Amino acid sequence: MYRWYGDSLFREVILPRIPVRELAEDVLRDTFRLVIERIGQYKAETNKSIYFWIRRIAINRGLDVYRSWRRARQLEELLLAEGAVSTSVEPEEPEMEREDTRAMIEATLGKLNPRYAEALKLRLIDEQPREVCAAQLGVTVGNFDVILHRACSAFRKAYGEER
Repeated sequence: MYRWYGDSLFREVILPRIPVRELAEDVLRDTFRLVIERIGQYKAETNKSIYFWIRRIAINRGLDVYRSWRRARQLEELLLAEGAVSTSVEPEEPEMEREDTRAMIEATLGKLNPRYAEALKLRLIDEQPREVCAAQLGVTVGNFDVILHRACSAFRKAYGEER
């Protein structure tokens, strides 16, 4: 399957959606890993070709990776804009800053409703898919989206008070 579909998936589906080639290659690898894991879910009678099923897996995985990459870049830009991270720091200092930031985040999560803290940890720290997060919390995906939105708002408010 990789020889038949790998190159076209990479060039036509993944690479246009992922701005970093290394991330795009990871998405291709993850796509075929997921295909192997989920091959039992493929139904030939409902899908026209297995390519379209694999393509959908690649698109979904690409979106997850892109969103994660974009969040990391936005956080980095925000920290640079606020002056929280200096571009000319000694090698030991970034680790100390990470520890301080991690401690502030943990303290802020401790102030939140436990359900909100769990939603944030699952989705943003553990980077679990929405479906997995919803199952962990015992709610529907739509319900999880609402919980996550409220959790983000509560976190912003509590984190602002912490600083």
